[in-house]
Amino acid sequence: QVQLVESGGGLVQTGGSLRLSCAASGTIFSVNTMGWYRQAPGKQRDLVASITSSGTTNYADSVKGRFIISRDSAKNAVSVQMNSLKPEDTAVYYCNVINYNPRSAQAYEYWGQGTQVTVSS
Repeated sequence: QVQLVESGGGLVQTGGSLRLSCAASGTIFSVNTMGWYRQAPGKQRDLVASITSSGTTNYADSVKGRFIISRDSAKNAVSVQMNSLKPEDTAVYYCNVINYNPRSAQAYEYWGQGTQVTVSS
């Protein structure tokens, strides 16, 4: 029903910037949360940033002031602009959507395939 495709990962030097984008296909309901998680080797998968359909944003403390999440609800897309990148930002980044079906009052969660971000020292 829903498929997420990420783009924009790559290799960047410390202090550089990358922009990750995620395009969702399928049925995306009007009430939803879109965001990005990341997972480094041997680490938990943690929230990076999220944004609701009403525009409320949440950021991990480690990225506040450096990353900005945005969405284009009409296109069912979410992006995160990552600035002042640090080596500790190196991880696989995953797009995430929580989709709320108003008819069933159920929430469904979807994940992208992941895109590698590597920040060199």
